[in-house]
Amino acid sequence: QVQLVESGGGLVQPGGSLRLSCVASGSIFNIDSMGWYRQAPGKERELVSIITRGGATTYVNSVKGRFTVSRDNAKNTVYLQMNSLKPEDTGAYSCNADVRGVHYWGQGTQVTVSS
Repeated sequence: QVQLVESGGGLVQPGGSLRLSCVASGSIFNIDSMGWYRQAPGKERELVSIITRGGATTYVNSVKGRFTVSRDNAKNTVYLQMNSLKPEDTGAYSCNADVRGVHYWGQGTQVTVSS
């Protein structure tokens, strides 16, 4: 079992920045990769970024060059630094952990980009 707790969401103006955090606990030694997903109102959930155990990263095209995923193994935490935010980045952001094909989810944190 893995428990995930996200934080860092909020309301920000277009062009602003936010940093999301996801703290993992439980059977963290078996985590193969962790990722961030988001779901906008009326849309399906989409993958935003993944970071593997080895540190390899993947981003959806719409956030490349603006978002950066990183991890602090000592703190069992994964971050998503979001810069140059756009209104279309608005959504509920959820942290995901892949443990040998079993996916665990956090409760989510809301990001709203609006003037």
